[in-house]
Amino acid sequence: MVRTGTVQLAIALACALAGGCSGETAVGSAATVRQAVVDGVAPDTLLLPNSPTSVKFAVIGDSGRGTEPQRQVADRMTRYHDTFAFSFTIMLGDNLYEGPATPEDYRVKFEEPYKALIDQGVDFYAALGNHDDPRQVDYPRFHMKGRRYYSFSAPGNLLAGVTTPVEFFALDSTNLNRMQLRWLDQRLGASRAAWKICFLHYPLYTSGRYRMAAFVQRASLEPLFVSHGVNAVFSGHEHIYQRSTLVGGVQYFVSGGAGSLRPGDGARTSYIARTYSGDYHFMLVEIDGDDLHFQAISRTGRTIDAGTLSRVGTSRPPASRITALGMVGRR
Repeated sequence: MVRTGTVQLAIALACALAGGCSGETAVGSAATVRQAVVDGVAPDTLLLPNSPTSVKFAVIGDSGRGTEPQRQVADRMTRYHDTFAFSFTIMLGDNLYEGPATPEDYRVKFEEPYKALIDQGVDFYAALGNHDDPRQVDYPRFHMKGRRYYSFSAPGNLLAGVTTPVEFFALDSTNLNRMQLRWLDQRLGASRAAWKICFLHYPLYTSGRYRMAAFVQRASLEPLFVSHGVNAVFSGHEHIYQRSTLVGGVQYFVSGGAGSLRPGDGARTSYIARTYSGDYHFMLVEIDGDDLHFQAISRTGRTIDAGTLSRVGTSRPPASRITALGMVGRR
């Protein structure tokens, strides 16, 4: 039985009103992150291992504008795909701005920008954002099959599926009701994947303009992520890039800049390891054995962040401790 955590929510709101709280902790977790040196790296340099037996995918959030910056990001993704043949892309919401989605919206804001990738067989798996028409769940190229939330095993490389089993969980964070939380609790608990990756629109950890609202998502979802051994969580909504410190053994990413940008947003905090708001961007991710390699790349090909999350020894602190641990200190 999943509980939304009334007490946790009350504490979170009180903390937010008090000016915010730090979320930096990895107490009880043996997971580690090694940050790569990106200063001086030439544009269009791939920093990922590019193993033939790995799970490879791209990440885009807040993309669906149909504007020139979105197309430039898509073109850069295509250029990287020539070297790093990712088989699918996860979409973190706000896939089509704005209102009821028309055939023209799908064409201009998705099909045309990503045509080269679609033609090369890259699949797209979407989560809904607050600006999305709920009927996107029926659009075949988003692979939602009529569902607001769903899970799937990594498609593409069959050998990678055997050597590195990965399961993805797409959530509808704009309608996070008790039924969805119960489903997530059951699906995460039943998963035997070595890597559990969640993606959704609203972030749990951010220092952008929506950092106060993030406490509500955190109160409902973080105990489930920690108790079920989720390794990484990708979200959008903030039109910037951010990577958190490890919190309860979970790595949180914000990647909401594939078609939207909010320059200057994202304050420096103790629980954010890397923040960037200087340009539009996307992410490339490679999971190989016990390592998740990540690289965030701007539309000009500049690497803005890169590193490796290692999951070796995934002991976690009790879920009941996470909210308290994530709320010690001040921003």
